[in-house]
Amino acid sequence: MTDVTVVGSGPNGLAAAVVCARAGLRVRIIEGQTTAGGGVRTVADPEFAGVSHDVCSAIHPMALASPFFRSFGLAERVALVSPSVSYANPLPGRPAALAYLDFERTCAGLSDPGSWRAMFAPLVRDSDAVVETMLSDKRSPPGHPVAATRLGLRVGLQGSPGWRLLRGEDARALFAGVAAHAVSPLPSLPAAGLGTVLATLAHTVGWPVPVGGSQAIADAMLADFFVHGGELVLDEPATLPPTGVVIYDTPARALLDIYGDRLPARYAARLRRLRHGAGVAKVDFVLSEDIPWSDPRLAETATFHLGGTRDQMATAEAAVNAGRHADSPMVLAASPHVGDPGRIDSQGRRPFWTYAHVPHGSPVDQAEAVTAVVERFAPGFRDIVVGVRSVPAAEMASHNANLVGGDITGGGNSMWRALAGPTLRANPWATPIPGAYLCSAAAPPNGGVHGMVGFYAARAVLKREFGLPTPHLGP
Repeated sequence: MTDVTVVGSGPNGLAAAVVCARAGLRVRIIEGQTTAGGGVRTVADPEFAGVSHDVCSAIHPMALASPFFRSFGLAERVALVSPSVSYANPLPGRPAALAYLDFERTCAGLSDPGSWRAMFAPLVRDSDAVVETMLSDKRSPPGHPVAATRLGLRVGLQGSPGWRLLRGEDARALFAGVAAHAVSPLPSLPAAGLGTVLATLAHTVGWPVPVGGSQAIADAMLADFFVHGGELVLDEPATLPPTGVVIYDTPARALLDIYGDRLPARYAARLRRLRHGAGVAKVDFVLSEDIPWSDPRLAETATFHLGGTRDQMATAEAAVNAGRHADSPMVLAASPHVGDPGRIDSQGRRPFWTYAHVPHGSPVDQAEAVTAVVERFAPGFRDIVVGVRSVPAAEMASHNANLVGGDITGGGNSMWRALAGPTLRANPWATPIPGAYLCSAAAPPNGGVHGMVGFYAARAVLKREFGLPTPHLGP
C-alpha cells in the first residue's frame, strides 16, 4: 500500500519524502543505517556519553537560506544559532581573518576593506536572489537575471587563475577557506561558485549551529513526515529495487548494483564511467576545555578553515586532487558548543569536529595530521584532547552510503556535473528506468544540506507519475 518509496534518509531523501507525503501520497522511507538522517545525524561519543558528535555536517549555512527550508519553516521547528563570527581563517604569524555576521565589521577588519566590499556588497543586498540562483534547477531561466549576472561575473573572475577581485592576504585567505568546501582545485569555478554563495550567507543569515546537533534537522523533517502518514524502515539496505515509484537518495552508481542487467545498456555504461571526486577523512575530538588559539578572538568562533594562506591552501588542494596526500592538509573544523553550550558535558568536555581533505578512497588515518594542523594555530591543543574518533576516507561510506571513498560532493565538484547531473538528461532527477528517480547530491544543485535536490525530484515525481501539483510546505 505504498505510492512512493524513498531509499535513503539524508536531508534530500527526507525532503523528497516530506513533499510527496504532503501531496497525499503513501510514502515509505527505507534506510540502511540503524538511525535516520544520513548527513544530518548526531551520535553520542562511545566513551563520554554526555558528548555527542555530528556524523557528517555540523554547521549549516543553507539551513536558514535554502528555498526548501524557508518554505518548510525549519527556523520555526529547530533552534538555529548564528554566532557573531560566521567563520574564521587563522593565519600563520598574524591575526586570523574573520568573517563576521556584520558585513561592515568584516570589511573594517581586513587590510584592504574595499575589495571585500566591492565583491560582496551587491550580493549581500540581494542574497535571497543569489541563493535561489545557486540552488536553481539549472533548467529554468534565471528568476533574478541581474543577481545571476552579478554572481556569474564574480564567480568567473574568482574561479580563474588570477583570483583578481580580492586584495590583501587576509581577504584572499578568507575567501579561499570557504571556497575549499567544494573539495575542488583552487582556483576553479565550482570552488568559486560555492565559496561566493557561502561567504554571502556569512553576512546575511550567518552560519548557524543547530541546537541539539544536526540530528535536530532530521528529526524536524521526520516529525512532519510522520504527521502526514509516512512510514520509516531502518536497518534495511536496498539490494533490490522496490516496487512502484522509487526516489533514490544514493550515489548514481548504486543503481548498477540494485538493478543489475535490468538497466538500459547505454545508461549503465554512462554510470560506470562516472568518477568520484577527492575525499574527506573525519576526525572527531573530545576536548577537556577550550582550544588555546593563538588569536583569542577564535574562542567565540564556531567554524574554522585551517589551511593557512591562500597559496598554502591552493597547494594542499592541488595535491589532493592529483591523488596525493598534502604535507599539511586542508582542514575544516567546528566547535558547535560555541552556538550550543548544551554540547558541553557536566565535566566540561566538548566535541571538536573536523574534516581533512585527502585523495579519494584514502585508507590513511588523519588523526595525527589534523592534530598537527590545529597545533599550528593553537599550540597546546594536543594537551586538551581526551578522545579521538577517526574515520579514514575509505571507511566513510560505512556510516553514510553516499560518501563513497569520502566523496562528500557526490562527484559533483565539476561544472559539467553540477549542471548536467550524473548523465546528461533534460530531467536530471529522472532515470531511463520507469518510475525511478535520483535525489542525492549526484543531481543538481548537488551537495549541501539544503534539501533542494529532494524537492526537485519530488516535484518531478508528482507531475510525471501522479499528475499532482507541488504542495504547500509551511508549518
